[in-house]
Amino acid sequence: MRRCAFSILTAVAMTLGDICLADAYPVEITHRYGTAQIIEKPTRVVSLSYIGHDFLLSLEVVPVALRKWYGSDPYGVWPWGHDALGDATPIVMQGEIDIERIALLEPDLIVGQWSGMSARDYALLSRIAPTIAPAAGAGDYGMSWQDMLRTLALATDTTDKADTIIAELDGRFAAIRAAHPDWQGASAVMVWAGQTGAYTDRDIRGQFLNELGFVVPQAVNDMGTLENFYAIIPPEDISPIDADVLVWIDGGGSIGQLERMPLRPLMRAYREGREVYADPMLSAALSHSSPLSINYALDRLVPLIAAAADGDPATVVPSARDAGILPPEVEG
Repeated sequence: MRRCAFSILTAVAMTLGDICLADAYPVEITHRYGTAQIIEKPTRVVSLSYIGHDFLLSLEVVPVALRKWYGSDPYGVWPWGHDALGDATPIVMQGEIDIERIALLEPDLIVGQWSGMSARDYALLSRIAPTIAPAAGAGDYGMSWQDMLRTLALATDTTDKADTIIAELDGRFAAIRAAHPDWQGASAVMVWAGQTGAYTDRDIRGQFLNELGFVVPQAVNDMGTLENFYAIIPPEDISPIDADVLVWIDGGGSIGQLERMPLRPLMRAYREGREVYADPMLSAALSHSSPLSINYALDRLVPLIAAAADGDPATVVPSARDAGILPPEVEG
């Protein structure tokens, strides 16, 4: 068999057919800390990525263990992933990466593209099983959903499924862009309302807006870094988030936080009704931005953005109305 070498950063530029035309295994996947050598199709996959189980499930790969991020589901899988999970009962891990517990699971593949995995973690994990860390140059949480899916597909011999998923979702984004030419090049930003943290375009939430044709304000991008994928906006100057569309991500108690933001009424986004409030379910879908959650997010978010982007305060954004954050003259 011919060995197939794959660099995560070249995933977009190359087709999987170009990458490997021979047998599926062995494969080599290059990442931040080195190269994962996968000799045969894995059957016991441990997912350390906070959102990685969604990606695996979309490929019909059920991990033996996953890392729960947040939410009330006992397995950390949100509703859009329930059908894909089925009756499976993976081991659930939370908090810091537990090397000893992972070793006891006897995995034959460990994936952690969106995990915050350290070099020390990787050195220990890679002694247990082939381990896929984040891509070099992408930060801990900067890989696109397409790159994450392609990488997992190559590791699990599910490239045909990944190609189909990517083509369908890319096609839907393209159709939305074509239907809304006024969005192309307009500014938009997603902001975690709990701490007023704005997501840069190095984050999947910023990238989601980019795929709709919007541009994250440069002031926000300049405040972030490769590792800090969001920028804390100081209360004395919230102008960087005063965009053509402002999407508030629910952070628990967020509505009260917005009501206590003294300069918010001065923002054009507030005065012109350009604010969208993402409730906990929509916020989670956007924060996962996975092959399983993207369609749900688009179904709900696109109509809300359409109402917000026209800049007419008389066009009520339903989610802002339901959250009670409309300007007083509109609420009246």
